[in-house]
This record gives sequence, C-alpha cells and structure tokens, in this order.
Amino acid sequence: MRIGVDLGGTKIEAIALDKNGATLLRHRVPTPTGDYVGTLSAIADLVRSAENELCQKGSLGVAEQSQLGLASSKTQIAPS
Repeated sequence: MRIGVDLGGTKIEAIALDKNGATLLRHRVPTPTGDYVGTLSAIADLVRSAENELCQKGSLGVAEQSQLGLASSKTQIAPS
C-alpha cells in the first residue's frame, strides 16, 4: 500500500492506493494554520488512521506547494 499526503494551506488530504494504483481510501482534515506541531500531528494521525482502517502498513509520500531558491535550495515561497 502507498499513502500520499497533500499538505495545503487549508487542508491536509491523505489517499491510500493499492499496488495497482486503485484508491483504497481518502481522508481530509483542515490544516492547523500557524501550528507546526499540530500540522505534523494531523499528518501522523491521517497516516495512522489509514493504516489502522486498512490493517496494513504503507510507504509514505508527502507533497506541498512551494518554490526553492536557486542559490540556497531552501523554500522561498509557499503560496498556500
């Protein structure tokens, strides 16, 4: 199972896919704005929930929208 997490400015969404790419489940929660620890907890809760509901562990990928600075390779702009 593969779990993908989309971290956005207003929502965090997780999707679990089987080995053929079929959707097993999808869950969404609001992003805890301005709360780094709360955001990490929300991601962890979504992953735990998916694994518990489907009774299996999965690999994890997280995506977020941002731009990297060419010179620094650090996040310069996170529009969400």
